[in-house]
Amino acid sequence: MSLIEFEFERPDNPVDTIETVAALNDWLFERSADDEITISMSGAWCDYHVSFSWMEEVEALHLACAFDLKVTELRKTEIIKLLALANEQLWMGHFDLWHKEGVVMFRQSLVLAGGAEASSSQIESMLSNALESCERYYQSFQFVVWAGHTATQAIDTALFETAGEA
Repeated sequence: MSLIEFEFERPDNPVDTIETVAALNDWLFERSADDEITISMSGAWCDYHVSFSWMEEVEALHLACAFDLKVTELRKTEIIKLLALANEQLWMGHFDLWHKEGVVMFRQSLVLAGGAEASSSQIESMLSNALESCERYYQSFQFVVWAGHTATQAIDTALFETAGEA
């Protein structure tokens, strides 16, 4: 039962706005369906593949950002610990592990209930938050998967802030 009894008709698909933002910024993108677009971007540590999906049934725009890091079965437990430590530090979005694929992913959603439209500023903010989060914690994930560090050791590298100039 809805608390407010009137209906909105959404004028545009939010993915159309994302496509416009991607085109204006000269980002490589692929529109795989009316409700999905994937953008490829280069970061300092790796390339990121950002997928936006419009989920009409829940009126939410979902962002999923994957990077090239395959988690082996042997390191999954420590990665899960690292995910928890990293997620404690985040205000928006979260890291997740897709168990079958062994892929770490950053995810975030924007609720657009009641006919609300996503602005280009909101989309750029979501994308910026995702990329900043991935860039900040990428090396920590690498330290766990490839160097065999513990989650605590790895998170300390991400949270280390430099002060001053050399």
